[in-house]
Amino acid sequence: MSRITVIGGTGYAGSAIVAEAAARGHQVTALSRSLPDAPIPNVTYVQGDAADEATLSASIEGADVAVGALAPRGPLAGTFRDVYSTIARLADAAGVVLFVVGGASSLRPAPGADRFVTDLSHIPAELHDEIRVGAALIIEDLPATPATLDWVFVSPALRFGARMPGERLGQYRLGDDVAVQPEDGGAISAPDYALGFVDLIEKGDHHRAHVNLAH
Repeated sequence: MSRITVIGGTGYAGSAIVAEAAARGHQVTALSRSLPDAPIPNVTYVQGDAADEATLSASIEGADVAVGALAPRGPLAGTFRDVYSTIARLADAAGVVLFVVGGASSLRPAPGADRFVTDLSHIPAELHDEIRVGAALIIEDLPATPATLDWVFVSPALRFGARMPGERLGQYRLGDDVAVQPEDGGAISAPDYALGFVDLIEKGDHHRAHVNLAH
């Protein structure tokens, strides 16, 4: 079993990943600004600020895998990319594999096509900045990290979030940076995203790669 640290471990995606990994017997640590109302058994919860390097270092050191499940909004709106730069540097120094919860807008509709993020005309304007900042991780930041850092950027299908939770089907489909096109138009629940996410961690078949999960 692996030692897995989930940074942002009480958020929508992060808490689902924590639950799935713990259920499989992994040694899980969840770092977040606030502690959960209903802690998951056998999970170590650490309350702290992901923008604090000492806090990040203590959580990443000794792990086998670090999962970044942070959102580019709220307290991290202006420092999101800087925080991930620190996470990547610390993971690289510690020899820890980095998995990142991404967004659907960083995917492509077809091989070689522009990413969805290049045209946000159908998205409310107030969301444009956070979408672009989130996509910048895979477009610019992660590919520019040292080759010694092993990372995987995992995008969910387009309709993913607490406002559209979906149901657990116990299945998922895996694609690369081209969006999987489900018959129902594109969605995945948090439990099934976590199912695929932890499968990716356990199988270890992808390296410095962008993948996506959908029903």
